[in-house]
Amino acid sequence: MSITIEKFSTCNTFFFERATRIRTEVFVNEQNVPAELEYDGLDNEAVHFLLFYEGMPCVTARYRAIDGKYKLERFATLKEYRGKNLGANLLHHILSDLTVKQKKIYLHSQDSAVGFYLKYGFVIEGNEFYEADIKHFKMFYLEK
Repeated sequence: MSITIEKFSTCNTFFFERATRIRTEVFVNEQNVPAELEYDGLDNEAVHFLLFYEGMPCVTARYRAIDGKYKLERFATLKEYRGKNLGANLLHHILSDLTVKQKKIYLHSQDSAVGFYLKYGFVIEGNEFYEADIKHFKMFYLEK
């Protein structure tokens, strides 16, 4: 299994275009998230990641620093690559990139992904809420 992960900014148009295609397919086309919500104007503030499996770009995510915390965002895996632990691979890579000791890391998880994040050390904080008409929960990372 050949996996490579690239860390990049929006200045790298080659990687950013591929990440954008994945996000469009997953969020806009599959989940019917309006493009204006998906592309929130914050990509320039983010650190982006793109995972290649067997040379194909298939998983992406980003994080942003917000008020002394790090928010993980826009995790998306193309449908045909799901179930291969590629999302977990990217999540571990990002957490390692942040060198998690003494950093507050959180995310807004879609209800369908809560179980995934619970397995990797995140806990739910607060009540459900909706973003783009999809149920979400705020989750914080507790280093194991």
